[in-house]
Amino acid sequence: MAADSAARPGRQTRPGQEWWRSAVVYQVYPRSFADSDGDGIGDLAGLTGRLDHIAGLGVDVLWLSPVYPSPQSDNGYDISDYQDIDPVFGDLAAFDRLLAAVHERGMKLVMDLVVNHTSDEHPWFQESRDPGSPKRDWYWWRPPRDGREPNNWGSFFTGSAWARDSASDAYYLHLFSPKQPDLNWENPDVRQAVHAMMRWWLDRGVDGFRMDVINLISKDPALPDGVLRGDGLYGDGSPHFVCGPRIHEYLQEMHREVMAHYPERLLTVGEMPGVTVEQARLFTDPRRAELDMVFQFEHVGLDHGRDKFDPRPLRLTDLKASLGRWQTGLADVGWNSLYWNNHDQPRVVSRFGDDSPRYRTRSATMLATVLHLHRGTPYIYQGEELAMANAPLRSIEDFRDIESLNHYAEALRAGARPEDVLPGLRAMGRDNARTPMQWDASPQAGFTTGTPWLPVNPDHTEVNAAAARANPDSVYHHYRRLIALRHSEPAVVHGDFTMLLPDDERVYAFTRAYGGTTLLVAGNFTGDTVTAELPAGWEGAELVLGNGPSAAAVTGRLALAPWEAVVRRLTR
Repeated sequence: MAADSAARPGRQTRPGQEWWRSAVVYQVYPRSFADSDGDGIGDLAGLTGRLDHIAGLGVDVLWLSPVYPSPQSDNGYDISDYQDIDPVFGDLAAFDRLLAAVHERGMKLVMDLVVNHTSDEHPWFQESRDPGSPKRDWYWWRPPRDGREPNNWGSFFTGSAWARDSASDAYYLHLFSPKQPDLNWENPDVRQAVHAMMRWWLDRGVDGFRMDVINLISKDPALPDGVLRGDGLYGDGSPHFVCGPRIHEYLQEMHREVMAHYPERLLTVGEMPGVTVEQARLFTDPRRAELDMVFQFEHVGLDHGRDKFDPRPLRLTDLKASLGRWQTGLADVGWNSLYWNNHDQPRVVSRFGDDSPRYRTRSATMLATVLHLHRGTPYIYQGEELAMANAPLRSIEDFRDIESLNHYAEALRAGARPEDVLPGLRAMGRDNARTPMQWDASPQAGFTTGTPWLPVNPDHTEVNAAAARANPDSVYHHYRRLIALRHSEPAVVHGDFTMLLPDDERVYAFTRAYGGTTLLVAGNFTGDTVTAELPAGWEGAELVLGNGPSAAAVTGRLALAPWEAVVRRLTR
């Protein structure tokens, strides 16, 4: 439920301030969004035909995950041609039609930029396999060391980070799949080629880039060994390539050579595994001219045990400490990105909420409310606005993702039993985010007329876009109200952030203050009715937004129903 005052028109950006501070971004994973030709794989024409669903939320930016030509070893994050469209998604003409349709609806389009690595089928890499080629130094080629890999680094996708090429008896570096060789950014020709490609897309009309693992592009050229990991097989090389020695130089050069030529138009966000608050202040300080914001992973690692496939219950105090530290750390310099979901994360309503029929809507809207009212730019991942949940993945045959399949194989080789490995994959595997978008209650959820590349979640008969748009109390319409509030209330964009109740394991509460307005935001992260002590003076505060049966009246203490969220406003 919401008060009428939540939807005051007009977007709030102070003079001289970047437009993206008041924006909301919607991520599309095109392979799973909408299929127009019945081959079971989403495509650009399908996305274009469904744009009104996205525009109807009121979002400002569409972030398009990779649609470039690719062998699809890592579902498009292994690119074989940076300046074309994979035929499975369409062609450049289809892309241009999509871009025009996005702009016609008053939105911007941001492309995925994947330049830490290419596909091993990219012409650059194919040329580099010749030791005499000028492109040999475009990748990290090294001779064997004592007949083995050049160093002991392990890959993010299990196994060694090095693959041997028999043609020249040399190894190449791949921090991810062997089909994803890392580019050597030490070579200025590599950087110039990347800059030229970026300008090509920007001249075509795109409005910025989400930069995949961009803080890994600078490696220590000595490639020293890493400290052996717990398995004793491979070393942790991350100190030598996470935010490496020349990363700021490379990003400043990229800004100078590319982004600075398109002033006031672009959004740039860097995906940065392992980044700290202190580093993020440097990356996002506008005076340094590097990036607008970063994606950090601290809060989505809080429920990991030995690794991501060893899930543990989330402690709410840990979440508050983490997000609160980022709010404080970037309060005076830089900017936050806000997200629960993306193509690499399990569905948040299953992970941190309650996806049972009783509390699915309530917990999904509570999680959305708490996230969107923080200081930063919110990102919505497709289906999040419907409360799409984790998939019922029963056996290893149900999985498609290379990360999950590799982890399963390695665990079994080490002696683990399938029944001990599968629960972690079911809870945390990336396939959960990639099941097809649930458009309606028809047999394939309206995603395709054919056989989908990944099975549709059977709960689509109840949870789908058609039903959500028809129900004014749905998760979809709650997201619309949240986005309208961001666009209309200056305190959401510009307000100071103050955490309340930092030691409470049930209630997440904070205030946002700007000018004479203060917003109180509170969410109950449990399935129980709870009460929380609040600072004095909130009695009679105006209800701005709520998702519960009582709209959480404030009478000195705040009473919250299970999974209830509330936003109240005081104006002095």
